[in-house]
Amino acid sequence: MPEITRQQLILALISAGTNPRLAGVNLMQMDISRLDLTGANLKQAMLTAANLREVSLRNANLYFADLTLAQLPGADLSSANLTGANFTGTNLQGASLQSANMTNVTLNDANLQGSSMKGATINGVKFNANTTWPDGKKGNQSAPANYI
Repeated sequence: MPEITRQQLILALISAGTNPRLAGVNLMQMDISRLDLTGANLKQAMLTAANLREVSLRNANLYFADLTLAQLPGADLSSANLTGANFTGTNLQGASLQSANMTNVTLNDANLQGSSMKGATINGVKFNANTTWPDGKKGNQSAPANYI
């Protein structure tokens, strides 16, 4: 269960202005869809199984955030710091990961079909045979470097 409700989150975002601070917050299973979290600090946040469809996380800090089983179709993670984030089983279909720092990101069982990774930093990205790449290839049929 999340620490706060969607309504409380929206009110907090309104009062926080730019670059809201949500580091370490438990937002598991929360519906965060279509919210603007541009520049948010979500360092080590728990976003397991959260609904982040079409959310804006441009320039956000998701350093070591847990996004296991999260839904991010159409999300904008452009220029986000995703260092060490866990995207195991996450749906990233059509997401923008352009210029994101994906150093040491875990993409086991993740679906990146139709996403854009242009300009992303991909050092140490972990993936498995069930990872679906932007062009639909699976696991070792391709590699992150083919999409930057």
